[in-house]
Amino acid sequence: MTDEVMTEINTGLQLHISGDRAGAREKFAELWERIGEDGDPLHRCALAHYMADVQDDPAEELAWDLRALAAADSLTDERAKEYHATLAVRGFYPSLHLNLAEDYRKLGDHESAKAQWELGRRTLGALGDDPYGTGIIQAYEALATRLGLEPDSPDFRAGR
Repeated sequence: MTDEVMTEINTGLQLHISGDRAGAREKFAELWERIGEDGDPLHRCALAHYMADVQDDPAEELAWDLRALAAADSLTDERAKEYHATLAVRGFYPSLHLNLAEDYRKLGDHESAKAQWELGRRTLGALGDDPYGTGIIQAYEALATRLGLEPDSPDFRAGR
């Protein structure tokens, strides 16, 4: 069964990837209007996660990333697997916390950025050994440098 809302979210994502940030923002805003704050947690999480990426104002980006995290907190593995059999909610958290850490860094709140970085670092064990997981790990390492942190062990990826 096709999830029409996720299909529309992916359409907005493709607009963003192709360089049409304004078009993506418009598409996402229209979708958010439809699903709202109380809609399906999977839809809210995905939509807010991508909506954050098309914001020009770091405070707005933070607000959307916080919405994505709140939605993930109410999402179940069962619902995620309805969309794709390989999804597990715990796999969402590394990216969600990474984005929040970067948002706080952009806003000059380095303590909150470091706290989010650490929360996210502890979730890295949920990532697969694939290009996506590798990219997230590399993003954590790069953010650590920007925050003046260093991964505390060779087992950084395990999130311990």
